[in-house]
Amino acid sequence: MAETPAARSVASKDAQLLDPDFLARLEQLEIVSRKIHASRQKGERKSKRKGESAEFADYRNYVVGDDLRHIDWNIYARLDRLFLKLFLEEEDLNVSIIVDVSGSMAHGKPQKGMYAKRVAAAMAYIGLCNYDRVNLCAYNDRVADFRQGMRGRRMMPQIVKFLEEMPIEGKSHFAAAARQFALRQSQKGVVLILSDFMDKGGFEAGFRYLLGRNMDIYVLQILSPEEVNPELAGDLKLVDCEDEDVAEVTISKPLLDKYKANLQAYCESIRSYCMRRGASYYLAITDHPFESLVLNYLRQRGLVR
Repeated sequence: MAETPAARSVASKDAQLLDPDFLARLEQLEIVSRKIHASRQKGERKSKRKGESAEFADYRNYVVGDDLRHIDWNIYARLDRLFLKLFLEEEDLNVSIIVDVSGSMAHGKPQKGMYAKRVAAAMAYIGLCNYDRVNLCAYNDRVADFRQGMRGRRMMPQIVKFLEEMPIEGKSHFAAAARQFALRQSQKGVVLILSDFMDKGGFEAGFRYLLGRNMDIYVLQILSPEEVNPELAGDLKLVDCEDEDVAEVTISKPLLDKYKANLQAYCESIRSYCMRRGASYYLAITDHPFESLVLNYLRQRGLVR
């Protein structure tokens, strides 16, 4: 059957990471962190701390050893007292986005991998619009690719290309990838993890590497509707999409109920772990519009404003 122009248009829109109208709405937002890194290079965010930017903040009395260049000589001429001019310090915000591109993310309708890539693109764009330093990491059983220190909107085409061309394949090993990421990115800031966490090695070891870097951690677990409410019945041979392990099972209502209970318990264990360690957690189902997730939920959780 031939594909109609309307169907091609829908398919093209589905394959598009970000809609231009949505991009315009993202320009009004900014990413928030309690742990901005004071870089050696000038940033674009004004800190409450006093530094050496061009924006005046306050005065204080001169003490021996202060930089004479910052003395306000006009005040000295009027009051015959030395005062030092203070300025707002400029800082950098590092925004790191870690995207799971292992084989399990290729499943679901809508696909989990595409959902994660869209959220990653949206958050990266917000960071670029505010001249933050954006780091993008894709992983499966290791760091598959890494882009670091991107700033300014001109970098958005590179981010889109990076995400669109990144294959979704291979086994998942969150701990190994988190360790490699932590070794490369040691600065404070925000880190957003996008994954289904369907990892036989678990999640705790990976989180420990990131928690050791003292970052603001946001965890978005992404599942498909089919995983949450599977519609299966009868005798089936189940094949693991990542390591091809095979299990022959007979699907019955008690077995489905047990599966749902185990899945709920697993998700709750991730949420509880995050809460105890000061990280934010959210479970996203891919049939929930990702635009609403970014504009509403992430704003409520304080990641964007």
